[in-house]
This record gives sequence, structure tokens and C-alpha cells, in this order.
Amino acid sequence: MKHIILLLSLTFIVSCATKIPEITYEPVPYDIGVPMFPDSLNIPADNPMTVDGVRLGRFLFYDGRLSGDPARPMSCATCHKQEHAFECGTEIFEDGRPIGNSGKKTPHVMLPFINLVWNNSGYFWNGYVQEGNIESTVPMAITAPHEMDGNIKNAVKLIKSDARYKEMFYRAFGTTEINIDLISKAIAQFVRSLVSFNSKFDRYMNGELQLTKQEMRGLMLFTTEGADCFHCHGSPALPLWTTNMFMNNAKDTDFEGEKDRYSVTGNPRDRGKYRVPTLRNIEFTGPYMHDGRFKTLDEVLEFYNNGLKRSPYIDPLSINANHGGSHLSDSDLKAVKAFLLTLSDTTFINDTRYSNPW
Repeated sequence: MKHIILLLSLTFIVSCATKIPEITYEPVPYDIGVPMFPDSLNIPADNPMTVDGVRLGRFLFYDGRLSGDPARPMSCATCHKQEHAFECGTEIFEDGRPIGNSGKKTPHVMLPFINLVWNNSGYFWNGYVQEGNIESTVPMAITAPHEMDGNIKNAVKLIKSDARYKEMFYRAFGTTEINIDLISKAIAQFVRSLVSFNSKFDRYMNGELQLTKQEMRGLMLFTTEGADCFHCHGSPALPLWTTNMFMNNAKDTDFEGEKDRYSVTGNPRDRGKYRVPTLRNIEFTGPYMHDGRFKTLDEVLEFYNNGLKRSPYIDPLSINANHGGSHLSDSDLKAVKAFLLTLSDTTFINDTRYSNPW
């Protein structure tokens, strides 16, 4: 009889420990809410965006326990800071690159998390993650020495230790199970929700305001061979302000040992090619280039104006590379900068939906 009572007690304890919260799993689709953008959304069929999935992902994105080491907490947001449009800024840099938990520097400067839900051409500067799968980058970030330098098993254990997550995972995925697959899916949902579309230029395109003469001059230079920016970064017809292609923009002439597109494809034509980053919120995403060599936007503009270097691998669309740059006047260069600043979206970097929920 004692054995039966003990067995029933243990059954009750296990049942309580795994009991699904007294709620109904009713996933509500998350609305990106930007009809003006391209409709080729990068949302995997096995990870649709839901309101509760994005909410869970936001908590996980800011949770320092993801590193799996209480003594060295690090979250996604440790480096991807909202005030820098989910770049890290210059505060934690060494020689232009961020430093991970192990003290090692990252191979490249990080790219900002802006409108990645429309990126279908892989991730990182060289497109190393080629399937366009944000989910797969989460375990990589946890274990990489130049990032969290952590342990996935310990990370999952620490997340499980917080009783608040049990209901959140159930609301998001219909299960109280917590594993790295669901953690990755939730974080990916949150990252896809990071949408920026309310810059001054967007409001101009919507007929809500007018640009200044200087800003209009900059737009004209940007979208013609004057400054020749549009071949890589697009135009108002491509509101992402990037083609998401890989280009050699005439920064260097020697690419031996570079972790460039060639290191991924093995195609010699891809030497020195890196992803073209979006120009949205460019005001907040310095330092610039894949190696962070330029700290300010003025340095970037001066490079394109007078610092281009010829090599056999320059993209043929970079017509100004043949003569070292665009050689704009000071007033035209200021006009281009004025236009670029119209792409700043302060609502994005201050949006409480994207801020630290803890």
C-alpha cells in the first residue's frame, strides 16, 4: 500500500511539473504592417511569426543567460543595441571589430538588424549562412568564441530555470518544452519583427512633407552617376536601400586571407566582395565597412569621393573606381550626406516594442 501511495505521489509531482498552463494555445499571426515594401518575406513555413512568438523572442534576445554562463552573461542585445539600429556602435571595439566573451575579436563588424525579413540571400558579410535562415545563426552566436563563447546545453538549462518562460513558450509554440530549436525560432521571429520604415524620406514618399533643396540635390546625386550610389544601394523604387547583393567596392587591391564572398563560393570573381548593407539608419550604424575601418559617415563619403582603388575584381557597375572616386564638390558631398540623413528612423531606435522587456 505504501508503494502505491508513493507511486501516486510521484505521479502527481511529475504531472504538476509538466502541467500545461490553464490557457488555450491560440497563435495570433504577427502583422509586419508595411504594404509598401517587397512582398518576398523570408519567413520559413515551420516558423510563422505570431504575436506571442515575437514577444518570447524579445525576452530571449535580451536575456544574458543565453551565454550559458552566469559568470559571463551575454545576450544578443549585448552587441546588437537598439540605439545603434541593432548594431553595436564603437564602444566595445578593438581595431574596428567587436570583442566576444573569450576576448577574441569578430572576423567582421556586425551588420545591423534592419528589415531582415526581406533578405533572402543569406546572412553575414560574406553570405556564409546561405539559406537565409536566421534560426541557424542563434546556436552559432551562443557557441562562437568571438561572440557568447557559451554552451548550448547550459544556456537551455538556465532559460528553463526561469518559471516565467514556461507559459511564454506554451503561448508561442503550444508546448512547455524548452530547447535550442524553439529558442532559436523565437529569437528569429523577434529579429524579423525589427522593421524600419518611418524615416523622413519615407514620409516624403508618402506625401507628408517636403525635402529641402539640399536633400533633393543629394537624392539626385545618389540616384545618378554623379555619386553613383544607386547601383549597390538601390533607389526609392527599392525601399530597402540595399540590393542585398555582394559587391567589391574598391576598398583594397589585395584580398589574400580575406573572409570575403570568395571564401564561401570559391569563385575568383568574388574576391573582395561583401554584402551591401542597408543605408537605412546609416547615421546610427557606424563604424562602417566590413572591417570597421571608418568611424564616421564623413570618412565613408570621402572614401567614395577620392579613395577608390582599382583592382581586377571591382564590380563593373562601380564606374567611378576607374578614376579614384566621384570627385564631387564640397557642396555636393554635403548634399549627399544630407540625403542619407533623411533615411534615419528615430522611431525605430526608440520603439518600445523592440526595447529591453526585463
